[in-house]
Amino acid sequence: MRTLRRELARIWACVTDRPRWQLVMACAVSVWSMAWVIGQAVAPPMAPLEVPGALLGWAGVPVDWLDAVGQWARADTRWWVFAVLAVAAGLLWAATTERAQLPALYGWLAVMAAAEGIGYHPAVYRAIVAMAGFILVLWLVSLPGKVSVMTNRITLVPRDVLRAGATAAAMAAMVPVLAVGLVVIRLLRPYVTRPPKVAVPRAREAQEQSRTLVRD
Repeated sequence: MRTLRRELARIWACVTDRPRWQLVMACAVSVWSMAWVIGQAVAPPMAPLEVPGALLGWAGVPVDWLDAVGQWARADTRWWVFAVLAVAAGLLWAATTERAQLPALYGWLAVMAAAEGIGYHPAVYRAIVAMAGFILVLWLVSLPGKVSVMTNRITLVPRDVLRAGATAAAMAAMVPVLAVGLVVIRLLRPYVTRPPKVAVPRAREAQEQSRTLVRD
C-alpha cells in the first residue's frame, strides 16, 4: 500500500510538472470532464456540450449553435464515426507517458466528442476496452521473447509493458480531478508541516571537500 501511494504521488508530480500552457489546457479539460462525469449522476444522461451550454446560457450567450451541433452528432448515419472516435480515445490514453502527457488530454476530448454522438456509457466503455485491449495485446506479444541483460535492441518486456500501462491509466484517470486537486493542495499548503530538507552536496562540492581533506 505504501508503494502504491508513493507511485501515485510520483505520477501526480509528473502530471502537475508541465509547461504553463499545458497546465492551463489540462485544467480546462479537467473542469469540463469532471462536470460531465458528475452530471451523469445529477442529471443523466448529460451530453458533454451541455456543460459549456449551461455556462453560456447562464451568462446570456446564445447557445442555439451548440444544440445544432449536438443534433448533428446524434444522427444515426454518423454513429459509427463516433464509435471509432471512442476507440481512438482509448488508444490515446494508452499512448500517455510521463514525458508525453498531451495524449491523455486529447483522449478525454475525443471521448467527450464520441459521447456527444453515441452517449456516455458506450463511449467510455469503448475507450476503456480499447486501452485495456491494446495493453493486453502488447503484453501477450512480449511473453514469448527472452530478454538478455546485454541486449542492444528495442524489445517488449512483460513487466515494463504492465508498468507503462498502469502509468498511462493512472495519468489518464487523474485528468478529471486535476483542477480540484490543485485547488485543494493550494488551500492546504499553508497548514501542512513539511519535514526539513536534507542538504545533499553536489558532486563538484563533494570532490572539492575531498581534495581539501587530502591536502590537510
